[in-house]
Amino acid sequence: MENEPWFLLHTFAVKLIDKYMEINSVRVRFAPSPTGPLHIGGVRTALYNYLFARKHNGSFILRIEDTDQTRFVPGAEEYIIEALTWCGINFDEGVHVGGPYASYRQSERKEIYHRYAKQLVNDGFAYYAFDTVDEIEALRKQTEKAKEKPFQYDVHTRKSLKNSLVLDRKTIQELLDSHAPYAIRLRIPENEIIELNDLIRGHVAVDSNLLDDKVLYKSDGMPTYHLANVVDDFLMQITHVIRGEEWLPSAPMHVLLYRYLGIEDKMPQFVHLPLLLKPDGKGKLSKRDGDRLGFPVFPLQWKDPKTGEISSGYRESGFYPEAFVNMLALLGWNPGTTQECFSLEELVENFSFDRVSKSGSKFDADKARWFNQQYLRIRSFEELAEQLKSWLQQRGINLGLDKLLRVIPLVADRVSFVHELWDQAWFFFFRPESYDSALIKKRWTSDTSEHLLWVSKLLATAPDFTYEGLSALVKEQIDERGLHFGSIMLPLRIVLVGSSVGPDLFVIMQHLGREETLSRIEIAIEKIKY
Repeated sequence: MENEPWFLLHTFAVKLIDKYMEINSVRVRFAPSPTGPLHIGGVRTALYNYLFARKHNGSFILRIEDTDQTRFVPGAEEYIIEALTWCGINFDEGVHVGGPYASYRQSERKEIYHRYAKQLVNDGFAYYAFDTVDEIEALRKQTEKAKEKPFQYDVHTRKSLKNSLVLDRKTIQELLDSHAPYAIRLRIPENEIIELNDLIRGHVAVDSNLLDDKVLYKSDGMPTYHLANVVDDFLMQITHVIRGEEWLPSAPMHVLLYRYLGIEDKMPQFVHLPLLLKPDGKGKLSKRDGDRLGFPVFPLQWKDPKTGEISSGYRESGFYPEAFVNMLALLGWNPGTTQECFSLEELVENFSFDRVSKSGSKFDADKARWFNQQYLRIRSFEELAEQLKSWLQQRGINLGLDKLLRVIPLVADRVSFVHELWDQAWFFFFRPESYDSALIKKRWTSDTSEHLLWVSKLLATAPDFTYEGLSALVKEQIDERGLHFGSIMLPLRIVLVGSSVGPDLFVIMQHLGREETLSRIEIAIEKIKY
């Protein structure tokens, strides 16, 4: 595919635009709706906007699109800002930092949208529709019952409905004066192929006869996404609209709005990003997938203000923000090399849309863990000790850094998260209070206690209680007695650790010391009955 003429031409065009934008000012925006927690797909959209803006020394804007007040969720806007700040994605303008195009919250710009909506009506590119919600729903049910094509308010049906295209002026004015509910709808032209260019998908063409007359403005004074985003992108001088592919079907209507408002020459370049898919690739990644398979789909933990339900987040799950961002960047973008770990600065330097895929990217929870592991491994043991100490203090466990530093080097290569260091090392500080019953059932025999007593006596007189000395002594004695190594070492691990986790058993014994090792063996033999 990469050698086909159309692909080469498209790649050349993208690179040419990249070069051009190095000279001309880039302005991009991330415009989420405060309807709940920010999905990781939204974070990736924000990230790609950020990378593109920083690469071209442009401006990055956060705009809150809260025109649908029925779906507004308290705390969602603050969550969005906190999540992106945690990721290291910073803005030049926005609701939280201000800027020359304030307000950056759409609910505070209603009068602006009203003027543009009126302009479209006056110029004949939009019209008042007085049909009620119930009337529209009745038409939908009617076509469904008749097993006809689903009802759509469009070029084929609008002339038979209750709108200003068919009503006389007097009736229209009376309805407006009486404050009758209405919507202002875009008047889609008949028999036209609407075209646009997308930096990822190339040429896009849509038959206007397939489009419905979207609502632009409602009588409650609120615009819809379609009008508000076009008006704001124009007024805020946005040069590139980088958003998810779910908005691709709306792009032809946005092209028409730029034309009808007389600002077609100011229309931004469109970029529609591929979806994040479920791990099996069958459909868009959702919260239910995360709940079902045990991984977060939100950057931060979220508590639903209505139900109190808590959804897990990457931050609270122990991910480093750099690992999370690195993982997201590669879900849809290919650097063209074998390199997988990138700093944010390296992502900025290497990012371009010619290497963003058209097709969706499957989420891989194991790969996400792998990324975090890589970032954990570049931390110094001192840094890991500080992080683990803080994590433990939050849980009421206070251990000195010197104690943690003794054991972290022994287990750091076994974990992907800081909290897993404790899973692999807690027994260095506390005796096990219980023992893995499944392992005991599987490995404990009538001879096990006797073998452990023998090992205990051997250890009590061991001249060299170090890893090397213990390893040589125990292995030699097991061989001399003709015993199976596993039949001794696994039960010994169980009595010292409580389970099968941890580093080399002789390392554990060396760090526990002779007295503690012998004490644990004695206690376990009393507790574990075959």
